[in-house]
Amino acid sequence: MPISAQPTPEAATSLSAAMRVGSADDHEAAEQASFVAELLDGNVNARGYADYLLRLRMVYAAIEDAVRARRDDQLVAAVYDPALERLAAIDADLDHWAPDALRVVESPAAQAYCDRVAGLTWGGDLLAHHYTRYLGDLSGGQAIGRILDRTFGLDGAGLALYEFPVRTKPYKDDYRARLDGLGLDAHDVNRVVDEVRTAFRLNQALFAELGENLPGYRR
Repeated sequence: MPISAQPTPEAATSLSAAMRVGSADDHEAAEQASFVAELLDGNVNARGYADYLLRLRMVYAAIEDAVRARRDDQLVAAVYDPALERLAAIDADLDHWAPDALRVVESPAAQAYCDRVAGLTWGGDLLAHHYTRYLGDLSGGQAIGRILDRTFGLDGAGLALYEFPVRTKPYKDDYRARLDGLGLDAHDVNRVVDEVRTAFRLNQALFAELGENLPGYRR
């Protein structure tokens, strides 16, 4: 069932502002998941982080396949950038964190996320998932990378997921400008916000699944 978008404050007149403001509660709920809290406190061990990467691998494979297939769609083309793709980076990180592990995991939460992405038929919905994941990597993901580096004394090893060939602040500003330049009407803006909220809830489910294994993940 679609999630109804939260009322957007009058100040959120642009698409990028509406996406941020309209999904704020769901974003905060995902960030407050117990697995995320333990990860940010430096309390998740290598196995736990590898299990997280294996789930992300499924999600990014689905998003990147879908985005490449729809890159000629006007809405998808506005944000499509092969430089953002994370699948190869995740594989490189898994070589560090779990070199002998199979690159598959049994994860109902990650599979539900993939199924949602694969079933999207409107470019605006795919744009919502692209925004949620990649701008997240360019924002809060940078903090996670620094925490992991410090906690495990990595000196940058095993953190390719958070390394981008762009300057993050200017890139994010340009990304948001491209969103705002699409000129979507109020109805379509609400549709996009609705899907951003769905994306955060799918992430929250993924974190909840990982949280069930926290006793075995704590350092």
